[in-house]
This record gives sequence, structure tokens and C-alpha cells, in this order.
Amino acid sequence: MTGVRPRPMLLDPRGPRFAAVLTTVVLAIVLVTGSGLLLLAQAVVFALTALNPRVGPYGLLFRALVAPRLDPPAELEPVAPVRFAQVVGLVFSVAGAAGWFAGLPALGLTATGAALAAAFGNAAFGLCLGCEAYLTIRRLAGRPLAARVAVPPR
Repeated sequence: MTGVRPRPMLLDPRGPRFAAVLTTVVLAIVLVTGSGLLLLAQAVVFALTALNPRVGPYGLLFRALVAPRLDPPAELEPVAPVRFAQVVGLVFSVAGAAGWFAGLPALGLTATGAALAAAFGNAAFGLCLGCEAYLTIRRLAGRPLAARVAVPPR
């Protein structure tokens, strides 16, 4: 079995994009209200999704409510970049919540705003900054990973 690599887990890329739409809404509300508690709730979503993007709260909503109404995806994406992006979102949301709770609104605004910009970029344009960072790190380490894999025709 030497040299055999496990196939990466794959998922429908429309799921993380749907999650980015919901995340954008939540983070926009946090910026308007300054709610550290809502940002902590989003941090929990990031943490659960980082553990397994297929069963994160927004992923479950996508699979239950949206995916059944869509055609099968033409491409799939590896789970690892999505997980990495969720960890990055978790770091920014925890930093932002710490800012709101510690009475440091500049930290809360900055961290929340950065997370919002990344989520919006994915929601509006399909550009996942965390995913791209992960893929770049893999390339620089000499272990490239394809961003998308075509679904074989049935």
C-alpha cells in the first residue's frame, strides 16, 4: 500500500456558497448591531462546519431545502479547502466577539468586517478566499490539489 493516497472527500460547491450567503447576512447584522453573542453563534457554525462541512448547520439546510430542487452538480470540490476556510472564519469571528465583549469596538468591527468581506466574496462571486489560500499553501508545499473535479456523466 505504499504510495497509495486516499481519495479526498468531495462535496457540491453550491453548498458552501449557500452557506456564505447566510453567513453574509449574519455578519452584516453583527456589524449593524454590534452583537457579540450573534457573532459567537456564527463562530459555533464555523466550528461545526470545520469539523465536517457536509453536516454543518448551513450545509444541512442546503441539503434539506435547496439541493433537492437543483440539478446534480457538474463539478465537486474537495472538503479540505472548505474546512480550512471555516477555521479562518472561526478565528476572525472569535477575535471579533472578543473585541465586542472586551469593549474594543474597533477590533469587533475590523474582524467582523474582514469575515464579512470574505463571506460576501464567496456568496456573490464564488470566490472563497480561505479555499484559495489553502490551495496556494498546498501548491507551495509541492502537494497541489485540484480546486474542482468534474462529475463523471451517468
